[in-house]
This record gives sequence, structure tokens and C-alpha cells, in this order.
Amino acid sequence: MCPLELTLPKRTSKPRKVGISNLVDNGYGLRQLDDVLSFCHPYVDIAKLGWASAYVTNNLRGKVSLYSKYDIMTCFGGMMFEICWWQKKWEAYHDFMQEYGVTMVEVSNGSLPIPELEKVKMIEYFSKHGYTVLSEVGSKDVTVESPPDYWIQCIRDDLEAGAWKVIVEGRADASAGIYTYDGKIKDDLIEAFLNSDIPLEKLIFEAPHKRQVAFFVGLLGANVNIGNIPLEEALNVETLRQGLRGDTVLRFQS
Repeated sequence: MCPLELTLPKRTSKPRKVGISNLVDNGYGLRQLDDVLSFCHPYVDIAKLGWASAYVTNNLRGKVSLYSKYDIMTCFGGMMFEICWWQKKWEAYHDFMQEYGVTMVEVSNGSLPIPELEKVKMIEYFSKHGYTVLSEVGSKDVTVESPPDYWIQCIRDDLEAGAWKVIVEGRADASAGIYTYDGKIKDDLIEAFLNSDIPLEKLIFEAPHKRQVAFFVGLLGANVNIGNIPLEEALNVETLRQGLRGDTVLRFQS
């Protein structure tokens, strides 16, 4: 019997440079992680331990090891970096990551008032020390409104400083950054990204909810980079990417 072969959009495969799915770990247990990742690990590229949760995670070494087992890069949340910078302990943070075998770092300033120039210096610092740097642009404060030109300049500066990808802020509940407080996408920002000289494959769009993933897949295709994916949605995001759900099927079958 011949296997079923559907005509679907071509997906990149691991290790990916585009089409990245960035899981956010909100405190999952090892058995829970192992169970879910055992069948969906081909569709997860990065696992970010949310906020500064790595600092209070029991058996952190075991969690990093589990992700490594499934060829998933581990990254501590940007809050870890921000607190360490604020307390002038970024060199100790470097040693902390080395101790646990973490080679990817998120550099952000969405919660603490870290000047953009200082953020760029930290991107350069970690890049020169061999880390794969994810920077983040955008505030977690929904009352902060930055013009599109400011976003574009910050993204350019981060990439020039050595960031591998730039995360555009959306929060874990899609309530800030590229979204309004109620989860609506700020069209002017997205239009600015599309009309800029920034390669879209360099951006990771935080999209924790189905409707937002469907929006970016519909706009940019199967291999758009998506961040802040909950563990229970990892497989569902892949079905959206490949047009295997009603939300995106017409994007690829019309």
C-alpha cells in the first residue's frame, strides 16, 4: 500500500535558520516535557525558560539535558538577563549559563529601563563570548507606545551588534508590544516591518494564541519564525504552518 502523500507547503527541517518555533517553558515538569516532546520535538527549535524562572527551577540541569536530548536549544528568559544587568552581575550570569551548558542568551530591556546603547553593548559582549544571541525589542508595558521607526532602528542596531534573531515583543499573553492590551495586532508596526530593509527571517514574532499564529502564517507563510508557544500548542502550531487546520488551509490549498 502506498503511503498517503499530501501536497503541503515545504517546511524547513532542524537545525533551522528559518521557520523556527520557540517554546516558552512556564514551569513544566520533566515527565510532562518528556511525554509531549517525545512526539512533537521535530517541530520545536528553542525552549525559553520563561521570565527568570531558571533561577528557582529545581533540577535545572536535568531540564537543560532533556531539551538537548531532543535537539532543542535552551534559553533563559530575558528577565534573567535584565535583573543580572541591573545588579551589575552579567559576568556572573555568563558563568551561570556556562555551568549549565546553555549557549543561547536572550538580551532584552522590556521590563527594566536599560538604555538601548547598554543593551547593544551586552549583545556584543555575549556574541563575542560565543553565545547565540536572541535580542528582544519592545516594552512589556502596554502603555508604552513607540513609533515604528524606533522599532526598526532598534532591530537594525541589535542585528548589527551580533544578534542572531530579534524577538518582537508580544508577551506570553499577547497584551503588549506588537499587540494592543486585548490581543489585537498593531497593523502599523507589521506594515513597517514589511516595508523595511530588515530580512523578515531575522524576526521572531511572539504569537501565543492560535489566531495570532494563523495571522502570521497567512501573511508570511509556513516558515515564519514564531515565539512564546505554549507546550500544549507545539503540535497545533505545526498544523497551522502546514495548512492542516481550517484557520490556514485556504492559504495553501486555494
